[in-house]
Amino acid sequence: MIELKNSLQIEAMKDAGRITGEALLAARDFLRPGITTYELDKVVHDYIVKCGAKPSFLGYGGFPASACISINDEVIHGIPDKNHVIKEGDIVKVDVGAYYKGFHGDSARTIAVGKVSDEATRLIQVTRDSFFAGLAQVKEGNRIGDIGAAVDAVARSAGFSTVKKYVGHGVGANLHEAPDVPNFGTPGRGPRLTAGMVIAIEPMINVGTFEVYELANGWTVKTRDHKLSAHYENTIALTSNGVVNLTLIEEDF
Repeated sequence: MIELKNSLQIEAMKDAGRITGEALLAARDFLRPGITTYELDKVVHDYIVKCGAKPSFLGYGGFPASACISINDEVIHGIPDKNHVIKEGDIVKVDVGAYYKGFHGDSARTIAVGKVSDEATRLIQVTRDSFFAGLAQVKEGNRIGDIGAAVDAVARSAGFSTVKKYVGHGVGANLHEAPDVPNFGTPGRGPRLTAGMVIAIEPMINVGTFEVYELANGWTVKTRDHKLSAHYENTIALTSNGVVNLTLIEEDF
């Protein structure tokens, strides 16, 4: 069941969203060649806790860290590791959630480390563009399929593919709520968008095949052909006055 939020709840969610976005900025500012994914995770954890919030991902389903940090062909759910050193030319997906005063925020970015390939640069930009194409479809009376179709169209026009197995989702008192928000779909199909819905739109775009597989650790997802993948996510609310991007902060990237 889709749980609609009232104006007071959406207002309260802005704080969780802001902390989430700021934690991503802290990660971006710390990220450089030579650090480990474990160190990057600690930056995210410490920032969220400093704000009086809790990392949404820590312990969620047994996940052992505060951020999902996924490198290059890792799509999502990368586990931070003291032995995984980030290198020049990597693209790093940082996915963060913060729980504050009863609500979650959820957001992700793909960050280029130093000089990366032209293909990686284009992938990161197309993934960001696909998010905003999906966001433009968030209006009362439209449907979830309109969002996914818009995301997929941008990816396909660039010669890339959208991950099918993992999708966006509702956000609220629980980190993952109804409805699912796929990054593909048919216009005019799926649940109708209604004021009070809060969802995470999160394109996961691959250079090659959309097919992915999960590592033996039970979390980390990689592209089947080991080509690059990028991720971009914000938590957004649909209100009677339009769309509020809860995790998009002023100094966005």
